Amino acid sequence: MTTEIRVPTLGESVTEAIVGQWFKQPGDAVNADEPLVELETDKVTIEVPAASAGVLQAIEAEEGATVEVGALLGHLAAGDGAAAAPAAPAKQEAAPAPEATPAAAEPVPEAKGPEMAPAPSAQKMMAEQGVAAESVDGSGKRGQILKGDVLAAMEKTTSAPAQAPVAARAPSAPADESREERVKMTRLRQTIARRLKDAQNTAAMLTTFNDVDMGAVMELRKQYKELFEKKHGVRLGFMGFFTKAVVAALKDIPAVNAEIDGTDLIYKNYCHVGMAVGTDKGLVVPVIRDADQMSIADVEKTITDFGRRARDGKLGIDEMQGGTFTITNGGVYGSLMSTPILNAPQSGILGLHRIEERPVVRNGQVVVRPMMYLALSYDHRIVDGKEAVTFLVRIKEAIEDPQRLVLDL
Repeated sequence: MTTEIRVPTLGESVTEAIVGQWFKQPGDAVNADEPLVELETDKVTIEVPAASAGVLQAIEAEEGATVEVGALLGHLAAGDGAAAAPAAPAKQEAAPAPEATPAAAEPVPEAKGPEMAPAPSAQKMMAEQGVAAESVDGSGKRGQILKGDVLAAMEKTTSAPAQAPVAARAPSAPADESREERVKMTRLRQTIARRLKDAQNTAAMLTTFNDVDMGAVMELRKQYKELFEKKHGVRLGFMGFFTKAVVAALKDIPAVNAEIDGTDLIYKNYCHVGMAVGTDKGLVVPVIRDADQMSIADVEKTITDFGRRARDGKLGIDEMQGGTFTITNGGVYGSLMSTPILNAPQSGILGLHRIEERPVVRNGQVVVRPMMYLALSYDHRIVDGKEAVTFLVRIKEAIEDPQRLVLDL
């Protein structure tokens, strides 16, 4: 019995994928649920498992091919006694093509052009505007180009949609070219690049900064981390505190939790917080749904699970959709400060950075405190400067006084 291997449903709004890598070759034995092939989509890389044990009989979609949902990937011969893939038939030599009967030579049309020189006014306008005569259709007698023809050609050129400029890469020197490696961008990396550039081109993006004293949260972690891990089975990190602080700030400043749809503003009465996670294949942003209804322990468990499955490529597409706000933590890589790019169509993204001991003034005295810079990038079309600054201050207040999170202040 032969089973068809087809592209599974890839998730909302995802209709195609690229065949990344076949883990098995024709003739290889396969166990049930063993990964057969890897597919790269716009949002995530997924593995297609074997529906049953058997032998991979044939591959129909080679690596690098673009396939749609439901497309045939290959054939699996089920059962322990399945035969190995038959050898490909020898390629038949193409029969010589019959000698073509010479046909009567068709007349070559003469080059089309105006029979009369352009009108003086048209000639002057073409010279001033840099319009070539070949690009203008003359409507005068014997094809003469008139001033109105030049205006029509200019209007047609202006109304044509502008093509995105293609970055021209200067050729490398021969001595350098041999030491370069050209690798095709993955579908995920192409999508990341396109979405980030689209966000910059669409939103009126602005970034505001603040700093936060991490001392209170660090002391709280130190005091309760062992008890927290013993009870909940996960470590008590900083992201739980920041997620709850973001949720509280979103409730106070709803514009940051909204998005623009044409001429409408859509205010979200829920908080789905995206958490940017770096992987070997690129950045993914799984979403903590209804984070406003979760405890810090629930948030930490979800983040830990997302991080593990993101590195293993096990995240589902539906888990990376529907976010209303995003948090990105460059501090884990040592970043001191950055200006994060919006995750469209969201209107805000919070950037966290490394904790660094710095001198600050407290009650008229210079003291050393563990400080972190915060960065909020926002869409100025919907979020005013006052709202953005207030939003960041709310987060600063919650982190410097964590009791606020407990008391919902």
